[in-house]
Amino acid sequence: LLKSEAPVSVSVTLVFPLYQVVTTITVPELYTPGLKGVLSLPFPYQKSTPGKAELQYLHPHLGINGSVGLNSNPLVNFSGVIGTKAFAFGVDVAFDTASGDFTKYNAGLSHTNQDLTASLNLNNKANTLAASYYHQVQRTTAVGAEIAHSFSSNENTITVGTQHELDPLTTVKGRYNNFGIASALIQHAWRPKSLITFSTEVDTKAIEKSPKFGLALSLKP
Repeated sequence: LLKSEAPVSVSVTLVFPLYQVVTTITVPELYTPGLKGVLSLPFPYQKSTPGKAELQYLHPHLGINGSVGLNSNPLVNFSGVIGTKAFAFGVDVAFDTASGDFTKYNAGLSHTNQDLTASLNLNNKANTLAASYYHQVQRTTAVGAEIAHSFSSNENTITVGTQHELDPLTTVKGRYNNFGIASALIQHAWRPKSLITFSTEVDTKAIEKSPKFGLALSLKP
């Protein structure tokens, strides 16, 4: 039996466009302080999005996360971060038991102070190097930028973005890159811990294409 000193929580999320209901069961303080168990169960079941069992461990200077898919040939994930309030280093690895290959291995280094965050990340199996910057301009407004280089294609992607709190419950975000892709979203907390998000994306260099729209609803008791 699972042993926890803290109450177990259950949340239900409706996922579009998969039309799935995902039930997430969280068991905090599992056997030892800092260890949390999470079980995600989607309905209806789809091979592309199976359930997942997850363990998380948090320490003031260390965070570890491990998960495994709930299917016959699961994807196994591991991530870990070590650092201080100012500097942090982390890795993220995924192993596909069906193919016997590592499908992901990433690493990152970041620096954070009171109003800005700068990071350097090596992603996509060491194929992409990205440098990013996030600055809290005002209490309700932030801006950010990222420059990413792909070693395989020798292409650079430059993205700029911003976010603004319309009120304590509503946030809008927008971003644009050098390929002409613009996206925006608005997120509203209509009750504590329950969010509804509307998003859209458009290719400004191919306006004859229909824009993409998305809707996400997260409910927590």
